[in-house]
Amino acid sequence: MQPTKITVDDARPPGHRSTRASFIRKTISLLPFVLLAAIFVTFTWPSSKQYVWGPLGSEETQADLPAAEGDEYLLGVGKGDITGPCVEINLMGYADPKQIGTGLRQRLYSRAFIIGDPERPSDRFVYLVLDTQSGDTAVRYGILKGLKELGPEYAYYGHHNLAVTGTHSHSGPGAWLNYLLPQITSKGFNQQSYRAIVDGAVLSIQQAHEKMVLGHLSVGTTKVFGANINRSLYAYLANPEAERARYNTTTEDDGSVEKDLTLLKFQRASDKKNIGVLTWFPTHGTSVLGNNTLISGDNKGVAAKLFEDSVVGDKSAAEGFVAGFSQASVGDTSPNVLGAWCEDGSGQMCNFENSTCSDGKVQHCHARGPLFTADDTGTSSCYEIGKRQFEPARKLYDGLDLSPAPVQGRWVKSFHNFHNMSSYQFVLPNGTQVRTCPAALGYSFAAGTSDGPGVFDFTQHDGGPGTTSPVWQVVSGLLKAPSEEQKACHSPKPILLDVGEMTSPYMWTPNVVDMQVFRVGQFVIIVSPGEATTMAGRRWKNAVAGEINALLSKNDELSPVVVLGGPANSYTHYITTEEEYGIQRYEGASTLYGPHTLAAYINVTLSLIPYLSASSNKQPPMGPQPPDNSNRSLSFVPGVVHDKPPIFKAFGDVITDVRETYRRGTSATVVFVGANPRNSLRLERSYAMVEKLIETPADLLLRHKTTRVTADGADKRQWIVVRDDSDWHLVFRWRRTSELLATSEVEITWETEEWTEPGIYRLKYYGNAKSLSGEITEFEGISRDFTLI
Repeated sequence: MQPTKITVDDARPPGHRSTRASFIRKTISLLPFVLLAAIFVTFTWPSSKQYVWGPLGSEETQADLPAAEGDEYLLGVGKGDITGPCVEINLMGYADPKQIGTGLRQRLYSRAFIIGDPERPSDRFVYLVLDTQSGDTAVRYGILKGLKELGPEYAYYGHHNLAVTGTHSHSGPGAWLNYLLPQITSKGFNQQSYRAIVDGAVLSIQQAHEKMVLGHLSVGTTKVFGANINRSLYAYLANPEAERARYNTTTEDDGSVEKDLTLLKFQRASDKKNIGVLTWFPTHGTSVLGNNTLISGDNKGVAAKLFEDSVVGDKSAAEGFVAGFSQASVGDTSPNVLGAWCEDGSGQMCNFENSTCSDGKVQHCHARGPLFTADDTGTSSCYEIGKRQFEPARKLYDGLDLSPAPVQGRWVKSFHNFHNMSSYQFVLPNGTQVRTCPAALGYSFAAGTSDGPGVFDFTQHDGGPGTTSPVWQVVSGLLKAPSEEQKACHSPKPILLDVGEMTSPYMWTPNVVDMQVFRVGQFVIIVSPGEATTMAGRRWKNAVAGEINALLSKNDELSPVVVLGGPANSYTHYITTEEEYGIQRYEGASTLYGPHTLAAYINVTLSLIPYLSASSNKQPPMGPQPPDNSNRSLSFVPGVVHDKPPIFKAFGDVITDVRETYRRGTSATVVFVGANPRNSLRLERSYAMVEKLIETPADLLLRHKTTRVTADGADKRQWIVVRDDSDWHLVFRWRRTSELLATSEVEITWETEEWTEPGIYRLKYYGNAKSLSGEITEFEGISRDFTLI
């Protein structure tokens, strides 16, 4: 069965006559009988579900057809706070050591989704969506250790069935990755940053595990326009014209990036309430620009928050609904959909081939988001791109309720294998024997992209020893000069950093990669450790779909639905096609294991597909385990010494208060005597809140429904929390006012929305101060009341 397809511009109401007729025609061919009700179409299906499974390559038949909503699975969803230190830590993504956190725009979360077989509870998998730049080896080890410590009930979970994916946000704190290269710009490794991610991820899995219920899965796809473009179109055009033509359907959907968003809906069987959705759509987490210093989940974080808020009070959704917006073939995509322009006064677009401007350099080449004229570090564009993902996803979600496309087949399978890519020899489909290489990065890696340009004289596509300063050859050689064999293996990539052969003080990048695939019924998830480009992802998915199709060959009503999610488990940079690799733009230069990297991933994946067959009860050999550097990584991040309020002041005192009145759409700001937020990450809590005075019974219907009384009891009025750190438009900023005196200030700004209810509000600050003895003391500050009109 193909997934339901609803396009943004062409979506009909769920009860539209032609949609219903099409659905009934398809269903009649599948079902033994259909009963039509007076208003809506209601189906009654045989309840007996007996399945006969065969080995890989043979029939997987269904003795009886499943119910209209598909087979029952064990389903669980959970959400945990992973917001690390929001100040004094380098942000992870743009690799700019000057991009140091100064506050928080939106808390970061781990969203967990568990799918299991009710009859074989050990057959299950966990798909995590973290608001981070990527998955990571050390984080994955930490999560598995944390689950083990929860007790024998969690023995189901291991390497084979845990996927740790990142949304690829470039606006989260760094200093938590396992290998040395990404640690360099963040001054090494930081345990506080690392533990926040691990502990929050474990909490999300624990919630999902404890809430597991019988339920159904439904899958659909929709088109998303205006949320991504191809930032390396010159490289994409190197792929065969005939191959590109297969995906060129319209002017707006020309195939240069994938416009399909795939949504998997989780529905509780007991009351038909939906408990969550998991989506896949490719667009980089670079809407917020490299000059931003506020922590957020970027456009995926916005989309998830909008979706979760949209179902509050919705009768179709259960309490605790979780929405995960996972990446897909993200490698060559950009959310900055107006393209790359030279910010040098020329008014020209960047050079198509190498992204340079009139001076022959890349520094002035910057991609523009849909609202780029707003001088807000990309914040407005970020919110807009998040909304452009949320809105079609919500339409598809509503459509699946009335026209479900069920996941069918009581088989939940997964495999995981550690594979050494440093010198893997294999045979291509055309009979040619090839091999991969120890990891290396090319000169164009240092050029960056139009989403985040590099420095010095590096350029994309034509970067190399002949076009850059001879200094870089010296630097490259001093770090590790690549051998002639290594140069030949990576050709035509000119090697700048031979990272796969640099092991001091520990590995700079991974040579051992995670190979992982999940399967539930006809739905398959390729878990990619790297950023696959658009065409690379298509080739990988098509190859897997062909193998999975062999399992379903005797059932004409089922076709495999294959998605690719990542970057996951360990970060292996990029995965391009061989043709794109030859162009050596940023993505090709960042493809670690040579020109046959993609072919190697596909080859290994297909060799392991038998472990997804219904009859399989085994896992492949684990392979060579990568190191866990979490307890031996270098760290040059200084800790917090202590905090002091200014003379005659106390922590939480108001320095600059709000005005008495604001109009909706304007910003209300208050400044407090503050303390370093690193003293407490306030996980599952907040640094800042907006409270509304309860004036009428209608106020109690606001979404948070939390009443509070002031701490001293002098004010007996009741207030409800209407915004907190998870809300995009409530911004928390911290600044050090004196290193010597250890004083600091906190600024809280509520960018009031046009749809906000008029009323009386106040802003609150929650902080934690550290004394010279190391004692942490909690305090709070409150602004005066103000009226919003």
